[in-house]
Amino acid sequence: MSGFPYLPPETPQVKSWWRRGVGQSALRLGGWRIEGNLPNLRKFVLIVAPHTSNWDFIVGFTVYLALRLETVWLAKHTVLRGPLGPIGRYFGGVAIDRTRAGNIVQAYIDEFAKRERMVLTLTPEGTRSRVSQWRKGFHNVARSAGVPVVPVALDFSRRRAILGPPIDVTDDYIADLVRIKPFFKAKMAKDPSKFDESLPIS
Repeated sequence: MSGFPYLPPETPQVKSWWRRGVGQSALRLGGWRIEGNLPNLRKFVLIVAPHTSNWDFIVGFTVYLALRLETVWLAKHTVLRGPLGPIGRYFGGVAIDRTRAGNIVQAYIDEFAKRERMVLTLTPEGTRSRVSQWRKGFHNVARSAGVPVVPVALDFSRRRAILGPPIDVTDDYIADLVRIKPFFKAKMAKDPSKFDESLPIS
C-alpha cells in the first residue's frame, strides 16, 4: 500500500496481525506516511533523528508498528520496572544501567554475534536537548559488529518517516559522520532549534 511499505523478507519482523493495522491507522490519523524501505538485511544498527521532542517516540513507535519491525532499543532500567516492564520488553525494550555505560556497547556487540537477526535502534543525539556532538556508541557497535548503519529521519515538516539506505562504517568516525549526518536536517525536527546540523571538522 502506498505510503506504508512491507519489509523485505530478510529484515527482522514480527508476524503480528494487529501491529500493521494499528500503526497505519495512527499514522493516517496524524497525516504521516513512510518513504523508502529498510534494507533486505538480517542485521543493522538503525539510528533515528532528529530527536527534539517526546513526539519523536510516539511517531517512531507507530512507524515501528506499521512496519512490523522487530527491533531492540535501549531504555533506562527504571523505565522497564513495575507493571509496564513486561510491555516494554515485549516491544523490544532492553533495560540498561547508565552508570555502567562502558559495558553497554560491548553487550550489544556480543548480542549481534549471538543472533542470526538483529536490528538495534538508537538515537545518536542521546537526548532531546540540543547537542553539538553525537554519541559514538552507534558507530562503535556497527563497526565492531560488522553491520551497517541505517538512518531514519522523522520529518515533522512534511509528516514523513524517511527510511534511508544502509551505510557501511569504517574506522574513521569523523569521515563516516560526514556521510551520515547530512541525511538529517533541522527543518525536519519537531523543534528545529534543538537540532545542530553542523558537521565535525576534526
